[in-house]
Amino acid sequence: MKSKKKPERKVKAEPKKQRIAVLIADDHSVVREGLVSLIRRKPDMLVVAEAGNGREAVDLWKQHHPDVALLDLRMPELDGVSAIKEIRASNEHARIIVLTTFDGDEDIYRAIQAGAKGYLLKDVPREALMDCIRRVHAGETCVPMDLAAKLAERVSGETLSAREIDVLKLMAKGKSNKEIGSALFISEGTVKSHVKAIFAKMNVVSRTEAVATATRRGMIQL
Repeated sequence: MKSKKKPERKVKAEPKKQRIAVLIADDHSVVREGLVSLIRRKPDMLVVAEAGNGREAVDLWKQHHPDVALLDLRMPELDGVSAIKEIRASNEHARIIVLTTFDGDEDIYRAIQAGAKGYLLKDVPREALMDCIRRVHAGETCVPMDLAAKLAERVSGETLSAREIDVLKLMAKGKSNKEIGSALFISEGTVKSHVKAIFAKMNVVSRTEAVATATRRGMIQL
């Protein structure tokens, strides 16, 4: 008798893993092109859109709904924090990483408060950036320890009021107390009180030091 051939087992092909769709927003074309080239070499990632400013980033996010967005902090038309807020207003589950050159505690705080899930500096090693994209895509938060320490210091420290920030911005423009008072429609005595409070909260002793410290921390932009 002829032996019956056993039916061959069909091996099920494993379903292909969905690649991480990434949007990149940076107003410097060289930086943007470098990021695109780097990410495209990764088999588990895909660049779906590139933006040269914050407004374009929001529009492209709404169009493509990427898994992860990489946003610069300082961009024309709409800055990174404002772009994050608009994107998150459209979808509160949006996963956004800030990739910037600014490491001031106020910069980090504003970005995380707006809803960013990651915060990296542009000198980050390539694989650390790729790892951060994967972690944020997986639902984790990605902030390096040194930046997290600055964030913790900012959260625990005294914060300037909105009016004190207004005064500080005018101080940075070289305005006198009298000129600041006129611009903000407050008395010169009130301006002096605000300046005194700013010095105490920031632990500085001069206007020059206050402006330099505020700029470094990302509290104001010159």
